[in-house]
Amino acid sequence: MLGGNRDAYRVLMDRHFSSVARVAFRITGNEEDAEEVAQEAFLRAYNKLPGFRQDSSFSTWIVRIAMNTAINLVERRNRDLSYRAPRIADEPSVGEGTVRVADGQAGPEGELLGREAATLRETAMAALTPMERAAFMMRHMEEVPMLEIAEALNITVNSAKQAVFRAVSKLRRSLAPVAGGLR
Repeated sequence: MLGGNRDAYRVLMDRHFSSVARVAFRITGNEEDAEEVAQEAFLRAYNKLPGFRQDSSFSTWIVRIAMNTAINLVERRNRDLSYRAPRIADEPSVGEGTVRVADGQAGPEGELLGREAATLRETAMAALTPMERAAFMMRHMEEVPMLEIAEALNITVNSAKQAVFRAVSKLRRSLAPVAGGLR
C-alpha cells in the first residue's frame, strides 16, 4: 500500500486522527485515554501495514484497530478498581479527577440530582458489554452506518444490529427510573 513510506503514512494519520480519537473517546470516556488509544492504534496499524488486505477502506481498518484497543483499555481499567477512585484535594478539579470532601458552594439538591443522574447513566453504560457499548456509541453518538459498524467490529451487519438493539434495550431498562418509567 504505502511501501513503508512514512510521509505518506503521516498524511493518512493526519487525515484520520481526529475521527479515530473521537471514537476512542466515546468508548473510554476519557480524553487522555482516547489520545493514547488513537496513538497506539496508528502505531499498530503502521506495524501491520504489510498485512492490510484492502478489503475495506483504511479509515474502517484504523477505526476497527482503535475500537479494539479502546475496548481492551476499558476492560483493563475495569479490572483495576483503584483507577476509578477519585483523589481527594483541597479544590475539586474535573480535569485532574479530584473531588473535595465537603463542597458548600454547590446547591445540595441540584448537585445531588445531577450526580445521581450521571451515576445512573455511567452505571447503565458500564453494564453493556464492550461490543454493545461500541456498537451503540458508533450508531447513536457518531451516526455511523450499520455496514461500517459491522466492518469496524469485524462482525456481520445482522450481529451489529443485534448489538445495538441489545444495548438500547438494556439502557432503556436501566434508565427507566430516571425517565419516570417512560418508554
